[in-house]
Amino acid sequence: MYMSEGHREALAHLRYGLENNGGFVLLTGEVGAGKTTVCRCLLEHIPDDANIAFIINPKLSPLELLATICDEFGINFENNASIKDLIDAINEYLLTEHSQGRHTVLIIDEAQNLSVEVLEQIRLLTNLETNEQKLLQIIMLGQPELQEKLAREDLKQLAQRISARYHLGPLSYAEIKAYVRHRLSVAGMSPQIFTEGSLKKLYFLSSGIPRLVNIICDRALLGAYTKGVQTVDIRMMSAAGSEVFGGKLKNKALRLVSPWLVAAATIMVCGTVLVLLNLTPLPGHQPLKKAMDAAVLSVNRHAAESKEIKQASSAIPVLWPTNERAGQSEELAMQTLLHIWGLPGFSPGEAWGCQYAESQGLRCMAGKTGLAGLLRLNRPAILRMRNDRQQEFFMVLAAEHGERLELRLGKEVVVVNAADLALRWSGRYVLFWRPPPGYSGSIRPGYRGREVNWLAEQLALVGGEEYNDRGAKAVFNSRMVEQIKKIQFSHNFIPDGIVGKETIILLNTLTGTKVPLLHSLGA
Repeated sequence: MYMSEGHREALAHLRYGLENNGGFVLLTGEVGAGKTTVCRCLLEHIPDDANIAFIINPKLSPLELLATICDEFGINFENNASIKDLIDAINEYLLTEHSQGRHTVLIIDEAQNLSVEVLEQIRLLTNLETNEQKLLQIIMLGQPELQEKLAREDLKQLAQRISARYHLGPLSYAEIKAYVRHRLSVAGMSPQIFTEGSLKKLYFLSSGIPRLVNIICDRALLGAYTKGVQTVDIRMMSAAGSEVFGGKLKNKALRLVSPWLVAAATIMVCGTVLVLLNLTPLPGHQPLKKAMDAAVLSVNRHAAESKEIKQASSAIPVLWPTNERAGQSEELAMQTLLHIWGLPGFSPGEAWGCQYAESQGLRCMAGKTGLAGLLRLNRPAILRMRNDRQQEFFMVLAAEHGERLELRLGKEVVVVNAADLALRWSGRYVLFWRPPPGYSGSIRPGYRGREVNWLAEQLALVGGEEYNDRGAKAVFNSRMVEQIKKIQFSHNFIPDGIVGKETIILLNTLTGTKVPLLHSLGA
């Protein structure tokens, strides 16, 4: 199994969910993103003290759901049992298991198919509890529409009980390359079978969805075999995509154009009918007129969006650094990042880069990650990129506006989407962050000192709970560890209880520390 950064974090959240009783854990992702695969990986590492029920077909009535839960846990019940009878049997089972030091977990796959009535019944199951804790932990896996369903007003009480949400996004271009190489390596084959161009085409065709990567690569390899060649090029990858999607229009282009075509078709049909009947919408006959007005607005909106996307894409080659400036862009990117932080730039001959940032009370954090990992840190960052001639240059990711990413270099600004960025970004980044006083590398359980005093203050701000042991001899105790784990868990960080760079960055964001963000917390 290949574990991308997102899959590792999803697995870490599910494992944490097994260790903490009560409430809901929600894992969502597109079809084929790997939700079920991650969950089955979780089932291979079940703690000895956990009972697991895994429901894979949730298109059930409330009564059928309860009966299925009883079947999964081996709970006996009468054939004509009512909902109350089944709940009583489940409650008795949960109490017995709890008294023996075991906790019980219910995992529901394809949870977007659950009806509102069944979701409400699931919520009622979490009312089964002792004076100290809930008796049932529920993990729901589903497609993105599950989040939309849970946003309904009549499911507000259920949504409020979700202790953590994690959305499993698509693979980045770098991750797709690594994923394909991993699969080939396991099969004992050379990673050179796929050319660089074919992998870029694969990324475009698959939108980063692992299941589509598998299917398209399988077709491409079959095509190479039938032609007796040793490599898969762009043309073969395109042909494989046409076979998979059933035509020459690929998924991304289709998604962009189809709303416009639908709206245009609506106008054409309505207009044709009116012309044939020699009619116009009467003032009192509003439904048809409203439909036509809505169609016109839809055409205009999607045409404007298409124009905006086209303009942004066409502007990219112009706004990337020129050959002459590519080699100088690192210094300019550093000046740009300092400006975003409200700091003066460095003068020629001065120490610059991370040395200069440290003189201003900041620290540098450098690494390699996917876009999702970088957006989670929520800090402007310098990105290491390559232009069309494979020359290295740098730009600053300055802001996130929904699906649009704002890049800056000096006074130049370019807006791109994630796919455009992935084709040029190596995954390498550098960002600034603000360390606490006395920080020496990380804050671990048992530590004491100024950084622990700072930590206690941050936790009080986030959780509204004062810590009586603050002071010169404050110790990072188990109570703090548990709150840190909860904070990490609820914001899609690995819940290890260690206050390292990423967790400090998160705490600074949550407590309103004056730092620049890629997006506001409400965005």
